[in-house]
Amino acid sequence: MKNETSPETDKTSIQVIERMISLLDALAHHPDPVSLKELSSATGLHPSTAHRILNDLVLKRFVDRAEPGSYRLGMRLLELGNIVKSRLNVREAALDFMRALHRRTQQTVNLSVRQGDEIVYIDRSYSERSGMQVVRAIGGRAPLHLTSTGKLFLSVDDPKLVRSYATRTGLAGHNKNSITDLTKLERELSLVRARGYARDNEELELGVRCMAAGIRDDSGRLVAGLSISAPADRLQEEWIEDLMHTVNEISAVLGHVPKMTAQ
Repeated sequence: MKNETSPETDKTSIQVIERMISLLDALAHHPDPVSLKELSSATGLHPSTAHRILNDLVLKRFVDRAEPGSYRLGMRLLELGNIVKSRLNVREAALDFMRALHRRTQQTVNLSVRQGDEIVYIDRSYSERSGMQVVRAIGGRAPLHLTSTGKLFLSVDDPKLVRSYATRTGLAGHNKNSITDLTKLERELSLVRARGYARDNEELELGVRCMAAGIRDDSGRLVAGLSISAPADRLQEEWIEDLMHTVNEISAVLGHVPKMTAQ
């Protein structure tokens, strides 16, 4: 005979899991050890119920007993978090969000990372309806100073590193709109830092404009750029807000927590 669980058993198991999660969430809101009384109050659980579940969590190292009667999150959660982090990559984190942004704008959405003095396109969401031929294939490269995503990466560099980049590359241009002067590039990077996003006004390819915003990991490091590319006469300013929201969502998946600004 099959060993089947009854609906009542399933309901009880789900209830225990919900209570366990509520206790973990309550502990996560406190930087210091929390008493059983406080946890019981925060979760609405009877002290004896909370105590029983906490004891099980302590045995599995999801919770540490800091001292008799008080608890904090355990190291097992850190171990599991590090496993999740090691298995996450920016492309996996971004893909669904990129597709959603493409559906809303009907324009090409590019995901790029920095490699040396260039950006590399690692993924893209686009369709024939965008009305724009894809300029760079996945795996294609482009100079930092000629692209919106490249400017994001240059904007977080020390000024000395930007000058070194200019010396190495000579700030070679592709057309009449390309930035080939260091002073002009430095002004552009100041604008990027002030705005929080970057633009490419037909500097890489004539007839194509782009806007890009940065994706950050749990350490706050800029790890990729997400850009919208469109025919020069179709790029819309209202897409900036959607783009910024999208990169914030992707960054959150990677563990980034924005710094709180002073009031």
